[in-house]
Amino acid sequence: MDFLRYAEASAGLLNIEIVDVDDLVGHLSGREWLQAQVTDRDCMLLRRFRRELRPVFEASDAGDTRGVVDGLNALMVRHPITPRISDHDGDDLHLHVATKSASVAELVVGESLLGLATLVCDLGPTRLGVCSAERCEQVYVDTSPNQSRRYCSDRCSSRANVAAYRRRQKMAAAPDATAPPAPVADTAAAGA
Repeated sequence: MDFLRYAEASAGLLNIEIVDVDDLVGHLSGREWLQAQVTDRDCMLLRRFRRELRPVFEASDAGDTRGVVDGLNALMVRHPITPRISDHDGDDLHLHVATKSASVAELVVGESLLGLATLVCDLGPTRLGVCSAERCEQVYVDTSPNQSRRYCSDRCSSRANVAAYRRRQKMAAAPDATAPPAPVADTAAAGA
């Protein structure tokens, strides 16, 4: 199990709109064996899970360690995870979320929670964030070495940088409102 990939997929789950089965199938690209099993019930369960998970990202973004830990722990109680050791890759033993009778939604929820819990334990509870760009509500997982990520995508980062540059240019071109007015020559005194 690639915990980082599952943590990032949980952010992706929060960033998509799940109106119908096709939306969820699109989110599961590259996982054809799951796409054929998606039901309307999976969509409903994952919409509810998204509402439950978002506060964890918001707590992390605010630096609220207790909110992240308590939020993830509560979700893991509400959605029990059953990991199992997989040996399908020969010598590469790794963990999977048990799938024997799990629905697509249960599998995605389990992967998300196990991925996020592992990420929080390995990298810290403030590695989840909400995009800093104006009018963007998307979330992200920050795996940068110096924990410097602030935007959900390069597109939002570029937009924010361009907007900041334009604000600086406008401020530089505007007359300084705090500067004293220039002296006005007294024409009566000049003619005397």
